[in-house]
Formats: sequence, C-alpha cells, structure tokens
Amino acid sequence: MSAVMNAPRLAMHRRRKRVNAIALTLSLAAMAFGIFWLIWILVETVRLGIGGMALSVFTEMTPPPQADVGGLANAIFGSLVMVALATLVGTPIGILAGIYLGEYGQKTLLGHAVRFINDILLSAPSIVIGLFIYAVVVVPFKGFSGIAGVLALALIVIPVVIRTTENMLALIPNALREAAYALGTPKWKVILSVTLKAARAGVVTGILLAVARIAGETAPLLFTALSNQFWTNDLRQPMANLPVTIFKFAMSPYENWQQLAWAGVFLITLGVLLLNILARVLFRNKH
Repeated sequence: MSAVMNAPRLAMHRRRKRVNAIALTLSLAAMAFGIFWLIWILVETVRLGIGGMALSVFTEMTPPPQADVGGLANAIFGSLVMVALATLVGTPIGILAGIYLGEYGQKTLLGHAVRFINDILLSAPSIVIGLFIYAVVVVPFKGFSGIAGVLALALIVIPVVIRTTENMLALIPNALREAAYALGTPKWKVILSVTLKAARAGVVTGILLAVARIAGETAPLLFTALSNQFWTNDLRQPMANLPVTIFKFAMSPYENWQQLAWAGVFLITLGVLLLNILARVLFRNKH
C-alpha cells in the first residue's frame, strides 16, 4: 500500500530530475557557445592587433593610403579626451538622478517619469542619439566638433550610471538608514555618508561599464565629431577618434590602414580590460 502511494511521488521526482538535467545541459551548451565566440574574437584581436603594434602607433598621425609610416596618435588622443569629458559630464548627472530615484522618487510621479525616460535612453540605439545631437548641435552650428561628440557620448553614459546607481542603492539594507536616522542624521548626510558609501563599489562598476560602452561607440561620433587626419585639441573642430578611424581603415583596401585598424581594436579591448581589472582590484575588499 505504501509503495503504491509513493509511486506518484517517485515519478514526479524522476521527471523533475530529467527536466533539471535537460535545463542544465542547455544552459551549459549556451554558455559554451558564447564562450567559444568570445575566445575566438579575443584570439583574433590579439593576433592581428599585436601584429600592427609599433612605437609609431603612439607617436605618428594617421597616414595617407599606402604610406610607409603612420600611427594613431591623434585618434588615441581624441578618444581619450572625448571619453574623459563625456564621463565627467555624464557621471554626476547620472549619480544625482540615480540617488533621486533610489532615495526620494520610488513612488512619485516624477520618479516614474524619469525612470521611464531613462529606460528609453538605455535601450535607444546609439545612432539615434548621434542623429539627435547632429540635429540640435551640428546643424545649428554648421559643423562637426569634438563638443558634439562629447555630448553624444555623455547621453550614453547618463542612463547607464542612473540605472546602476539606483540598483546599487536598492541593495543597501534599510537597517543602515534607520540606524543613521535614529542618531539624528539628516537624510542628505545619510545618503552621502552611509548608503552611497556602502554602494560605491557598484556605482564605480557602473561608471566603468559606461566608459567601456562609449569607448567603442562609432555611430554617434560619425554624426558629431566625425574625424580629423591631423592632431587637434580644439573641441570646436572635427576631432579624430579611434572608433571612426578603425571603421574607416578597416573598410579600406589598403594594408597599412588595415593593420592600424587592428592595432586600434587591440588598444580599445586592452583599455577596457585594464579598467575592469583595476576596479575589481581597488574595490575587492570594500563592499
């Protein structure tokens, strides 16, 4: 009698084990599929990128077609300037908006509206943001410029930082806030000294994710900063940058340009990797 009653349970247990085995197999297969392509891309990037690396890459300007010498110095400088300025512009706005959404606007109408707009910006194709800045900055001022490129990249940084900051603040236990309030601490000081400090590792990671995203963006810069074959630090003029230079050189039939394009890809990949490693090293014991 007991065996008859336990039969349905045993059947259900076996069925769950089969479903679990199938799900685990599919998950591992999907992971292996993704890792395979990732490793292949990284191997090709390193193999072809190192082949194009030389001291001239960092010391010489982008060359004309079929030139014997040339480098990416102006493109590297332009990318560093625009990424740094976009991060400086977008990060404070993103952190402040994230703090508002996480600490003040959880259930307010303005908070819901800001969250909705941020979700749209977060999912918007970067080319749309580039076209927007082209329409509101490039066309009225009748010229491409580094300033337009910075604004386009900053618009990509802001929603990433907002989302990360809000999510990190939501993970902080309310007991920390309540303990600070019990001591008579005002809310703004609780946010600065308790919640934001506790969430700083996640916030910094979000900033680095935003930097990693804009470091390789090409479409927004095609419509804003465009490019420049020469060295310039005037943000009012078209400015060379690595993504557009890589796009232009990779699509060309010239071997020297293609080698420089792979060198640029290697530099961007290496830079993003070093940023992530640095963040993990600095904040590994500060959660």
